Amino acid sequence: MPASPAERMRALRLRRRARGTREIRIVLPDARLETVRARVADSVSRLDRLHEADTLRWIEAVSELDETETR
Repeated sequence: MPASPAERMRALRLRRRARGTREIRIVLPDARLETVRARVADSVSRLDRLHEADTLRWIEAVSELDETETR
């Protein structure tokens, strides 16, 4: 008798767990919608340019650390 959908899902989760992975689900705004794009544009317009520039410099400095690590 074939496995039920619930049994197949359980087996899939066990295989993933054995590999050290797991499924995650992310719900995010739909950027195709005009209302979402307007909300994002409004948020971006209120950003502090100096603070954002400082943050980007920090991100770039930290990302250089990754380049020196061996994988």
